[in-house]
Amino acid sequence: MTSAAAFAIFEQSINAYHILDRVDQPFENPYDSTTLDHLLYRKNWIDTVQWHYEDLIREPNIDPVAALELKRKIDASNQDRTDTVEYIDSYFLKQFKSVSTLSDAIINTESPAWAIDRLSILALKIYHMREESNRSSASEAHRMACAKKLAVLSEQKIDLSTAIDQLLADMAAGRKYMKEYKQMKMYNDESLNPVLYQKNS
Repeated sequence: MTSAAAFAIFEQSINAYHILDRVDQPFENPYDSTTLDHLLYRKNWIDTVQWHYEDLIREPNIDPVAALELKRKIDASNQDRTDTVEYIDSYFLKQFKSVSTLSDAIINTESPAWAIDRLSILALKIYHMREESNRSSASEAHRMACAKKLAVLSEQKIDLSTAIDQLLADMAAGRKYMKEYKQMKMYNDESLNPVLYQKNS
């Protein structure tokens, strides 16, 4: 896998979402369920839906009941996102398990999947900033400001993509290694969140 291939899948997912542009639309994954591409597409779809959840919940006059329901969906989406990132890391662990690490090999500050997670979010930022830089109903000043931000995001894409590709190359060569640390989110766990376990005691 390369960062360019991953980014292309993210763009495919974003473009597919925006055909209907609804958070409640059905999800169809075009990739075989046994492949990394399947996980990458699903990962970005989760991010894209959540991006629009976050827009909706900021509606100033949103009904409080609707806002609470939406907050629950955002929480569930966050958990789904984390689980999918961990599935992607499991893929990389299997891919590199036979690599002999060098004696001076080092661990990276983040795993491949969490770096790819940032690339997925960046794909969404680029898509929506490009939209804003071309929005005909916005002022020229707004479009110019967004165009400048888009340039920064595009540079960030180059840097992050390079870092991901270097990390994967270093892991394949044994210069770096990874460990899989589960996120261990506590707020969704009835045995770890005091608000939940005190209520049930």
